[in-house]
Amino acid sequence: MPFLPEELFKSPNALAAHYSRFRVGDRLLLTGHSHQAWPDVAFDGQMQAIRDAADLVDDKWERAFEAAETVRRGYRRLLGDPTGLYSLASSTHDLLVKLFSAFPWKKRRRLVTTDSEFYSLERLLRRLEEEGVEVVRVAALPAASVGERLASEVDDRTAAVLTSTVFFSSAHIAGDLTLTARAARRHGAALVLDTYHQLNVVPFSLRDSDLEDAYVVSAGYKYCQLGEGNAILRFPAGSALRPIATGWFAEFGDLAADHSRSGVRYPAGDDRFAGATYDPTSHYRASAVFEFHAAQELTPSLLRTVSQHQIDLLVRRFEDLDLDPDVIDHDRSIAVDGLGGFLALRSPRAGEIQESLKARGVATDSRNEILRLGPAPYSSDSQLETAMDLLGEVVKELGGRL
Repeated sequence: MPFLPEELFKSPNALAAHYSRFRVGDRLLLTGHSHQAWPDVAFDGQMQAIRDAADLVDDKWERAFEAAETVRRGYRRLLGDPTGLYSLASSTHDLLVKLFSAFPWKKRRRLVTTDSEFYSLERLLRRLEEEGVEVVRVAALPAASVGERLASEVDDRTAAVLTSTVFFSSAHIAGDLTLTARAARRHGAALVLDTYHQLNVVPFSLRDSDLEDAYVVSAGYKYCQLGEGNAILRFPAGSALRPIATGWFAEFGDLAADHSRSGVRYPAGDDRFAGATYDPTSHYRASAVFEFHAAQELTPSLLRTVSQHQIDLLVRRFEDLDLDPDVIDHDRSIAVDGLGGFLALRSPRAGEIQESLKARGVATDSRNEILRLGPAPYSSDSQLETAMDLLGEVVKELGGRL
């Protein structure tokens, strides 16, 4: 029987018992947008990786590849994607480097993006600018129309358009991306979507959104609860990109062939952007977690219902605190249904507030002037209410008005 949303609002949260190793029932963890707790089955997955390595030694790779395929299936389900191919790596940074190495830089030296991309992408873009690549950044906000702004900047010199589907600094959901996709197709540019802050908290379907020719980077450290080492690059089955940063696992299935005179070939399947020998432990853990989610029927639609209830609760409790908006406030121009899985509070003292909350047992995080509050499906309403009461105490001590 699937959980009813109400069972995940009460105290104790009905799901929390499955996360006993992280002690989610005893801690105020509002880092759900960054590092969600792992269900207990993750431990079993890691232990199975050790058992297989010990029992099978170098023959463990067949089992490891089975775990990797389960991870691919999990991502395909979350992305509503029956046609795409998936290369795996330890981080989105690794996959972005490989993807960038495949762009036709001799003919196209222009990239279009937003001014609110995550650090792993933004740092690479700034470095490319130093090498003479033109990077055009459009305003991410208002997010509902960002796709139109991106589309207007695409031309025949553009190698790729790169955007998040939910922005990490604001939680605002990007809109009009079908317009971006049409512009990219018209000019022969790649469309690259970062779904890291959307996957498994805001339902998403490449097929239903007419985005099946997009490249997608994502990972499981956040809402998927997979932990580290589970990044993916989804690419369309017809992709002809030939990454320069290519590893020998890309020819793993054809090692007996003579590669010396035939040029560098790329597989037709998931390994076009593959690297080399890796630690498969993360895939054992991730496959166990994906199977747990399926068994518990923790679907994106259910998780969205829970998340929206929690974000609405945080907003209402925050506004009830009546704090000085010069000290801390949130964007009141956007409705809760325009947000992803966390609440962004703007404060010039965000880092200080984060540290003070931590001293009171409330785990949050901050980025510059943004304090981010991220509930998770194992959080109860009473835990969220307690956390907001403690936020009020902290801000009062800093001089805010109650």
